[in-house]
Amino acid sequence: QCAAWIPEAGAVLDLLEKCPEHQKKGGFPVVVFEGLDATGKTTVTQSVKDTLNGILLRSPPTCISQWRTIFDDEPAPIKRAFYAAGNYILASEIANASTQAPVIIDRYWHSTAAYTIATEINGKVQDLPPVHDEVYQWPEDLLKPDLVLLLTVDPEERVRRLQHRGLEKTKEEAELEANSLFRQSVEESYRRMVNPACQEVDASPSKEEVLKTVLQLIKNHCAW
Repeated sequence: QCAAWIPEAGAVLDLLEKCPEHQKKGGFPVVVFEGLDATGKTTVTQSVKDTLNGILLRSPPTCISQWRTIFDDEPAPIKRAFYAAGNYILASEIANASTQAPVIIDRYWHSTAAYTIATEINGKVQDLPPVHDEVYQWPEDLLKPDLVLLLTVDPEERVRRLQHRGLEKTKEEAELEANSLFRQSVEESYRRMVNPACQEVDASPSKEEVLKTVLQLIKNHCAW
């Protein structure tokens, strides 16, 4: 319906329709990195990709990322539909890439779910759906990664990193910075995800230390 007034929505749907259903993972591991902005995802994913000679993918995928700013300005349901569709389009890329090399992903389904849940509840962490609610379940028809790592840093360090970047904040970054309750709800939503759950990694130490920790987790959980 929204394609009538958002031409880009039609293009996203066309790409989505071309994706085969129930994507199958190849023989190489698929590792997702999640976390709030400025927790080090860009640095860590690039380092892991280089170390493992892997393939780095991002959500939303490159083929639709140029429209991200358009959908970020739309009402929440349309915005979330864009990110959800992006995950299914990304699944096709993961299926292909994982037949060739280890796949490292900068955000996937958990991000979409965590931000959606936190946005829907206008309140405290106590207002989140209960721990075993189905909203925390991975979609049955979406290609599942082997491992999901949640990078975390304390709030003060995260803000310092954001300021050091000197980049223009996205709406969600501004919301995270201004509204600690929203930030707490996003992080707690990440922690409640299951099948697969997020494994937390303290991203406060040096880049070298974080990389060492991450590579050890991948080695322990992913055999290929």
